[in-house]
Amino acid sequence: DVMMPEKDGIAATRAIRAMHGAAGNVPIVALTANAFEHQRAEYLTAGMDGFLAKPLQNRQLAAILQRAIDGTLRNSMMLEAVR
Repeated sequence: DVMMPEKDGIAATRAIRAMHGAAGNVPIVALTANAFEHQRAEYLTAGMDGFLAKPLQNRQLAAILQRAIDGTLRNSMMLEAVR
């Protein structure tokens, strides 16, 4: 969730991306109600691979998880295209 207490999703993403090896390359998907264009750009710049806007729909979650498993998620920024 982008709006976590103590360390928000952007800070968490930057910390994960700073890790070496596989740990720094895990797929990261934002879950947020903040889906304006400037916020999407901030997520991508921080190193996130995609995002889901709240309220979350099961089919969107299933689609983005499948892309993460398939290795096709990286830098796709799923946007609203997952339907």
